[in-house]
Amino acid sequence: MEPTTAWRPAVISPDSHALPATADALAGLLQDSARTDELLAAHKVLFLSGFGVGPLELEKIMPLLLPDRLPYVFGNSPRTKVGHNVYTSTEYPAEFTISMHSEMSYAARWPARLLFYCERAADTGGATPVVDNAAWYRALDKDVRDAYAGGLRYTQNLHGGRGLGKSWQDTFETEDRSEVEEYLSRTGATWQWNARNGLRVSHVRPATIEHPATGERLWFNQSDQWHPATLGGEAAALMELLPPEELPQSVAFADGSPIPAEYARQVRDRGLEHAVDNDWRPGDLMLVDNVQAAHGRRPFTGDRRILVAMSDHGRPHRPGQPPRPPQEGHR
Repeated sequence: MEPTTAWRPAVISPDSHALPATADALAGLLQDSARTDELLAAHKVLFLSGFGVGPLELEKIMPLLLPDRLPYVFGNSPRTKVGHNVYTSTEYPAEFTISMHSEMSYAARWPARLLFYCERAADTGGATPVVDNAAWYRALDKDVRDAYAGGLRYTQNLHGGRGLGKSWQDTFETEDRSEVEEYLSRTGATWQWNARNGLRVSHVRPATIEHPATGERLWFNQSDQWHPATLGGEAAALMELLPPEELPQSVAFADGSPIPAEYARQVRDRGLEHAVDNDWRPGDLMLVDNVQAAHGRRPFTGDRRILVAMSDHGRPHRPGQPPRPPQEGHR
């Protein structure tokens, strides 16, 4: 299937708005938060490029785009916290592509928007591709869309301090088992502690969602990232050694039946084929509507450093929706 280029992120630059190339100029532009919200809803991704925002100037900009920064509780990507609910975007090895995904779409609650910031650009590569989730859904073969319609079952094995993958302490940003259980009980997950202080969590989630305003059907899951058929490097070798029930993370259809490998690969490949790359310069930012768009990462060389923060701002609240995760300060 040929990728489409009909959709692209909106680029906001000094040239596009006849502004100085400074953080102060960008901060002034973003004072109209209602206008920013409208632009993001319409364009799904805003690329704020060329203003040269330095690390010490980031706090001028971030609160204007993310009024309420969320902790990365229940996240599965390896990250380091570097500030108040600000994290490295990922610590996944530089030589690998990270496939397209909406952040924490496997969870009962996910951030409404993401803000990426380029502190250091890669020497080569390292673009952050983004894709329209409605276009991704339409790009999949009908039999694949139909197969996923019943939902997905995600399973995690989180160790207690030593082992493969992430620990439950890092995942939930707490050392308190009761906090973890309280959070999981509100999300509809099932869980079990083991004798080694590890935690097994399983939960069923939809593979798609309906956009609350437009009614569009959106691809909204991370099944290909949790599926063994899409793993490479050490992860692929690990698959040969461990049974599925002992993997750090795995996915099946909601009824427990396996997802065919060719389906998982089609999901991964179609998302990447329809993605648009954003190449970074130091000081660039990118605001992503996490429901309407997914993001990934291209391989790179050099000392690339991209930071990310997340927010509930703009999220429609519905009755029965799981509450926010615990805020920071519990570690």
